[in-house]
Amino acid sequence: MINRDEYLNRLLPFIDTPLIKVITGIRRCGKSTFLKQIINYLINNGVGKDQIISINKELFEFDSIKTYSDLHRFVSKKVKVNDKKYYLFIDEVQEIEDWERAINSFLAENKYDIFISGSNARMLSSNLATLITGRYIEFKLYVFSFSEFREIYTLNNGFADDSTVFSEYVKYGGFPGLHNLVWEESILRQYLESIYSTLVLKDVILKNKIKEVAMLNKIMEFIASNTGNITSAKSISDFVKSQGNKISTDTVLNYLQYVMDALIIYKIKRYDIIGKSLLETYEKYYLADTGLALNSVGNSPDLISGKLENIVLIELLSRGCQINIGKVKDKEVDFIATYNNEKTYIQVCTSLTNEKVISREYGAFSGISDSYQKYVLSLDRSGFTTNGDGIKWMNIIDFLLDK
Repeated sequence: MINRDEYLNRLLPFIDTPLIKVITGIRRCGKSTFLKQIINYLINNGVGKDQIISINKELFEFDSIKTYSDLHRFVSKKVKVNDKKYYLFIDEVQEIEDWERAINSFLAENKYDIFISGSNARMLSSNLATLITGRYIEFKLYVFSFSEFREIYTLNNGFADDSTVFSEYVKYGGFPGLHNLVWEESILRQYLESIYSTLVLKDVILKNKIKEVAMLNKIMEFIASNTGNITSAKSISDFVKSQGNKISTDTVLNYLQYVMDALIIYKIKRYDIIGKSLLETYEKYYLADTGLALNSVGNSPDLISGKLENIVLIELLSRGCQINIGKVKDKEVDFIATYNNEKTYIQVCTSLTNEKVISREYGAFSGISDSYQKYVLSLDRSGFTTNGDGIKWMNIIDFLLDK
């Protein structure tokens, strides 16, 4: 088990506070293991095992807990009449109907420190969720970053140079479960296909009663093929129509929302740097993990630019940054990463192969008058330094490993 200490360190100050700790993230990103890491931390710091109540809704032994009343009954039976504090962990809490009612009750009893996880972005925005508004703090968990991937890959497969490991990361992505398998392409592809099928079937198709499954798959294919490109519902609709199917832009928007709710894709909005306002059109969509693209669009070299952007995005999100796309007049900055009110502007490209590419990537920052840091990231190994405008070049791998 790889300890995800960055996430744990963010959560530790909130242990034993009257706030519900909510861990959200796409299925199979490691939420269950992270909850176990928190439990191990508590036990190693003096909490008795009898004070831990752990429920994982993906395990059959907890299948009987279907509603909030079932949950309340189950937990109450575990509690003895004493002055001890209990630490309650519920994994995939959204599988329990009206779970908020029970959690609100536990909070009111003032004898539980509560940790819950879920795989749906809207689990905290329902009408019932207002019961816990102001009483929780959310921690977003993502698939393995490259540094985490490299650590476990090296443990399992022996030493390899960073470029080799990075190529595997670009291709297969960061789902932790990959590292429990024999590292062979056919096996890894099958695993990723099963993840995709489970995510789409359980969290999108069944939950939203979608009948046009083929349409949904076409939309996902478009997203995977156009990662890093400005996208609109109309452009997706036009693509589906070009494949011989008809779909309205409203349906596209609905399907995109369903997939975003399942945390399978992220929508990143554009920000007008000069006008200092968010723009409501022409956003970008990214996958929660680059491995999700393998079975639908393969590992074509033509897709590498979008995948690199996708990987940098996941890295920035995992570091706790708020992300937007930057717009400066007719130019575009790939990412504006904001952390503790400090901004960093980032351009991502495969290689700075010639003067035209260099001019385009560095020129994206022209018109930005503030003094925040500006980076150009590429796969080049050397030959570029900070230019006269204070724009710093870094190798993408070095950037991912430099916390």
